[in-house]
Amino acid sequence: MDGKRKESSLVKWLLIDISALFLGVMLLLPLGIVIWQSFKQGIAVYMKAVTDKYTVSAVLLTIEATVTAVIVNTVFGLFAAWCITKFKFKGKKLISTLIDIPVTVSPVIAGLMFMLLYGKQSALYPYLQKMHISVVFAVPGIIIATVFVTFPFISRELIPVLETHGTDEEEAAALMGAGGFTIFRKVTFPHIKWALLYGIVLCTARAMGEFGAVSILSGHLRGKTNTLPLHIEILFNEFQYVPAFAVSSILVAMAVMILVLRSVIEAVARR
Repeated sequence: MDGKRKESSLVKWLLIDISALFLGVMLLLPLGIVIWQSFKQGIAVYMKAVTDKYTVSAVLLTIEATVTAVIVNTVFGLFAAWCITKFKFKGKKLISTLIDIPVTVSPVIAGLMFMLLYGKQSALYPYLQKMHISVVFAVPGIIIATVFVTFPFISRELIPVLETHGTDEEEAAALMGAGGFTIFRKVTFPHIKWALLYGIVLCTARAMGEFGAVSILSGHLRGKTNTLPLHIEILFNEFQYVPAFAVSSILVAMAVMILVLRSVIEAVARR
């Protein structure tokens, strides 16, 4: 018996050590190098890089695209999850499958699809020009790409929770005369609020770091259509390594805040 316990303890610590080593090499070490390189030439150089007008513009555009994507996908995620879990209709499996397309399609392919849809070779382009709407190489294209690559995250967090919850309480509330919005607010929402918040956190994290689709549609117009990941790429390609790492530290800080928020939500949800 003691031999089995020792063997089990050995396996446990071996797995823990392997996991810790992997996380250290693949996650903590690269993050540490980013922070070290950011301050390599001193705080003055770092502050100059992160307060540069192009960096500020990239930060603001990243925030704009992220906030818009989160709002749109929250509304879409709630509607899609409610539709799939609360109603029976033909084509439900098809809709559920279509929701997962952004996860399976490469972001670069998504960018090319929107380029073909809204670019100069598209049949829609003359009508967009008449309405003075620019999508490709403009902010609307970046927002559309960000929304596309992130829209499964919230619905995929809500659907399992709603399926587990069932429809009994909603049906009982409806029989007692409650309206649809009242049922959602007082019966359904308390069951899904933590899953919704968790989905919003995941959507935010994904939107901030999106590169592939946005890179295709942005045109890399400095100060106009560059998000933080694109701005970092340009700095790195220009051999401005310290400014590139300095700007990268902004994304690292944002990612850490998102992780902390996710941990808090998980802890509160468990309680």
